[in-house]
Amino acid sequence: MTEDFYLASKPRPDVELTLDDGRVITGKRGAKLEEFIKIIQEDQQPLIVGVVLNGSLRELTFPLEQDGVASLITMADADGARIYRRSLVFLLEVAFKQCFPEGLLTIDHSVSSGGYHCQIQNLKGFGQPEVEELEQYMHKLVDDDIPFIRETVPLQEAVEYFTATGELDKVDLLKYRKRPDLVLYRANNTRDYHHGYMVPSSGYLKSFELDLVEEGFVLRFPRRHNTKIIEPLGKFPTLLKTFREYGDWLNKLGIPSVGALNDAIQDGHIDEVILVSEALHEMQISKIADQIYENRDRVSVILIAGPSSSGKTTFSKRLGIQLVARGINPFALEMDNFFVDRDKTPLLPDGSKDFESLQAMDLDRLNNVVKALIAGHEVHLPHYNFISGLSEEGKIARLNQDDIVILEGIHGLNPNLLRDIDPSNTFRIYISCLTQLNLDRHNRISTTDTRMIRRIVRDARDRGYSASQTIARWENVRMGEKRQIFPYQENADVMFNSALAYEISTLKPLVEPLLRQVSFGTMEHIEAKRLLKFLEWFLPTTTEYVPDNSLLREFIGGSILTDFSMWQR
Repeated sequence: MTEDFYLASKPRPDVELTLDDGRVITGKRGAKLEEFIKIIQEDQQPLIVGVVLNGSLRELTFPLEQDGVASLITMADADGARIYRRSLVFLLEVAFKQCFPEGLLTIDHSVSSGGYHCQIQNLKGFGQPEVEELEQYMHKLVDDDIPFIRETVPLQEAVEYFTATGELDKVDLLKYRKRPDLVLYRANNTRDYHHGYMVPSSGYLKSFELDLVEEGFVLRFPRRHNTKIIEPLGKFPTLLKTFREYGDWLNKLGIPSVGALNDAIQDGHIDEVILVSEALHEMQISKIADQIYENRDRVSVILIAGPSSSGKTTFSKRLGIQLVARGINPFALEMDNFFVDRDKTPLLPDGSKDFESLQAMDLDRLNNVVKALIAGHEVHLPHYNFISGLSEEGKIARLNQDDIVILEGIHGLNPNLLRDIDPSNTFRIYISCLTQLNLDRHNRISTTDTRMIRRIVRDARDRGYSASQTIARWENVRMGEKRQIFPYQENADVMFNSALAYEISTLKPLVEPLLRQVSFGTMEHIEAKRLLKFLEWFLPTTTEYVPDNSLLREFIGGSILTDFSMWQR
């Protein structure tokens, strides 16, 4: 051996963690990441809840065995928010089992102000005193700083545990798990599976509130843009009603959870699930068309809004067909043609153009055009040239006696959009993929995840985007939705739930190959890995039984409505 090389008899006792801002933290080899970051945790805002270590997302309980490069994950990051909220759900579960051992807790759906609506079963008279008792006990657990212990157990052991505790929805789900083991988290005497990582202990979870809401309560937490406060809850009766109706329908169909959906696929009954799911959509659209028809003497404008990948295009066309069948002729007015010239577009704080701002629209011209149309006048419509960024003169239009304007876009429910139009002359529809099918009672399926999976498949097919590109753009899409869409969803006269019980099973074989192409070492890879693990819970199914006018066809292709333009003039 030459003098330029040295043989180490044993590894050095310390390792270094290099942060992406250049700071280096030295600690004992094998110590948990929590030990490395605790020296900066007190000065760090927002709260650190995880680490991206050498390209992979890690929990703070992960042992550091060698030098590493790390990015801190806080509550203000998407992954950090999920870690905090998931841990908070586990804390709630632990407290609920202690306070109300005979009750059943279901984590239902999210609310726009930051929180999860929770349902209670098997407890009569659950009210404000019980909510206060539960919240106080949760705070006690936080003060006690009990550890959340991660355990990897044989799958059969997990099945036996959940069978003994009567959590049969989890047992049903685990029947189809292909891996031989399962990660459980334990706190006091409660053990459970949760889809993703946790904080190390309950002491991290200081920021939350419980609020009594009809038929349950809301577990509230800070939103990412301001992790120091919990926003006022607000009211969401229409959203709550829509979720409840869909949940009741899933129970009647016999697929209240993913395990039951997998049963239907395994038993060869997925065709029935698809047909009934599609029938529910058609029934909903028909009811909306009936409401519009019943109010045809006053309604002149239909406004449609919803977040990305909700299926607005297919919904609008199917609604148009239903209206034509009732003798009403829809006239599609394209909101994109009412952009101001590009040099007049408002700017975001970083100096980029904010095309999603309401002020990016020529509101005066839009209002004048709509007023003229519903008055029966001939109008010259604008046409926006996306290449030049200038508004040009478009086609000439006039409505007939039985015509009705349909205006679809992100600002459809904003009361300032048609400020010169009497609200009584409008019919407002909110559409979103309000997923109610959950993995089990404690592991909800995010409506955002369902929409992102839809969009990845559609973007790859229609726009040639990679999954990595779609994921990279998704954060900006979400920010726009939170500013421009979600605050106005309760302005809707009716909500259309575009979720389909079977869709993730159908999307799975289409999206998995796209997700596997995302390069390691990127933030997009971390997200792709998370989605792939989520998809493992679903048995796949083919597109064979999906009708050609299904809303899902907007994303998977093969829609008979792609070129449908009967009601556009």
